[in-house]
Amino acid sequence: MAVAALIAWIVTAAGGSYLLATWIRKGGQRRQAGASSSFPPALIFGHFALAAIGLIVWIIYVVTDKDALAWTSFGLLVVIALLGFTMLIRWLPAYRGRVTTGGRVAEALVGGPAERHFPVAVVAGHGALAVTTIVLVVLAAAGIG
Repeated sequence: MAVAALIAWIVTAAGGSYLLATWIRKGGQRRQAGASSSFPPALIFGHFALAAIGLIVWIIYVVTDKDALAWTSFGLLVVIALLGFTMLIRWLPAYRGRVTTGGRVAEALVGGPAERHFPVAVVAGHGALAVTTIVLVVLAAAGIG
């Protein structure tokens, strides 16, 4: 179960890294008049940093099998998930702000928040894998499976 959680966490991190790179590439970290993002940099970078720290702690747990590390990872995951859910709530208006023309979504290249460019499939996959990771971490920490 611990290895399955590790794999899920790594794949989740890959999706999150893609979203972070998209956000940065589209100017999300720039704070200026007419803000280019509804995500404060502290929110998105805090989510990323805690997820990376949690993954490192989980890798150490997989190697050492110390229960305290498993539960520490779970505690970090709770905070990571709350930050992620906050970003989801802030992303939804940007997603809804896309312009539909002739059945196709046209991205607003000017004046829209950076997160408007997130692919829906990546956001959904990242969230689904995050939930899977949390469940697997709890099961492994509890010694189930």
